[in-house]
Amino acid sequence: MKIAIINRSDLNGGAAVVSFRLMNALNAAGEDASMLVVDKQSGSETVVSYADSLRDKSAFLAERLQIFLQNGFSRENLFKVDTADFGRDISAHRLVKEADVIMLNWINQGALSLDCIRKLCEIGKPVVWTMHDMWECTGICHHAYECERYKESCGKCMYLQSSSPGDLSHRSWKKKKELFSMPNLHFVAVSNWLAGKCHESSILAGKNIEVIPNTNAIDEFSAVRKPNGDYGIPDDCKVLVMGAARLDDPIKGFPMLVESLKVLKSNMPHIAEKVHLLLFGGIRNESLLEEIPVSYTYLGKIDSAKVKEVYSHADVVLSSSHYETLPGTLIEGLASGCVAVTYGNGGQADIVEHMATGYIAQYKSAEDFAKGIEWAANVDINRDSLHAEMEKRFSAASVVSRYLNYLRSL
Repeated sequence: MKIAIINRSDLNGGAAVVSFRLMNALNAAGEDASMLVVDKQSGSETVVSYADSLRDKSAFLAERLQIFLQNGFSRENLFKVDTADFGRDISAHRLVKEADVIMLNWINQGALSLDCIRKLCEIGKPVVWTMHDMWECTGICHHAYECERYKESCGKCMYLQSSSPGDLSHRSWKKKKELFSMPNLHFVAVSNWLAGKCHESSILAGKNIEVIPNTNAIDEFSAVRKPNGDYGIPDDCKVLVMGAARLDDPIKGFPMLVESLKVLKSNMPHIAEKVHLLLFGGIRNESLLEEIPVSYTYLGKIDSAKVKEVYSHADVVLSSSHYETLPGTLIEGLASGCVAVTYGNGGQADIVEHMATGYIAQYKSAEDFAKGIEWAANVDINRDSLHAEMEKRFSAASVVSRYLNYLRSL
């Protein structure tokens, strides 16, 4: 089967990385998969850039200007929404013409417009769109938070500071509603939580949403626990780990983590005294670290090889995010033999079995999250069994098998 995967980049961003892994896994399974991108970062011969630097930069800037003029000139929300009004028509590209199946992934920021996607659908081949966040089921936003206007017809968009029911978000909603009626356009959600959001939305309600998780490099993570001592970890303590591209990104809920640790120290001091927190990732305001009430080590930004090393020194992986479609850090932590403590407002339940492989705390409850840390600090779970569970559900081979069964059915 010839498969053309389209994503803005092959390595820049979470959706890019998992799409690149999927392409490689499909090829390893004997299929003929290639990737079409604007921003090529790898040296892979199976990745082809269709970039035209001037045209692509113009599309990117035109969309940002469009949003900037509509959102009250707010830079804060400038990259929290996309319209897909600007992009490249690649319907005549050689790899598209040769493909049996066209797979769309993250196509924003000038990669493809909705009109370009319509032209791909008009070729008549199956077009499979893998959704990595809520953008496909909303007018323009990637995460709706508590807003439920995506269940109606958007408009009055909080990201645009708009009170108009016919604003840019509603106009984009109308375009998607029309496009998504095309019979050869199919949708995959990477988690059951995201599929649920799609079914609630006015755009995708009633459509068949296949659920297939992202590919993960499970075999690159070892469940062998390395001894304490490195990274300033005291002897005889349980190590908690949390990482993100940017720890103080509002969606990561870092203040909720700090509050939970304060509850832990106040209510369960015997636990707080025997835990050590490892943090990795960028942070804009390092003074936030001063509020952490337990011993900790902040490692800053680290590369992927160092991430695997850090997990091997930990016992518990944490996620305090407000929303996560399918949090890769939990999969990586469990693949490294760490039990998980997380809030459940997202795809966490696809990864963590409550009170078996981890603890899913009541959303926004610092007290329950602290109870989860207490549970994780005392539970005895075989690290190899955690790795094996992630291998069975999220390895490249497992995910590719599910994708091929689905693609053949189309």
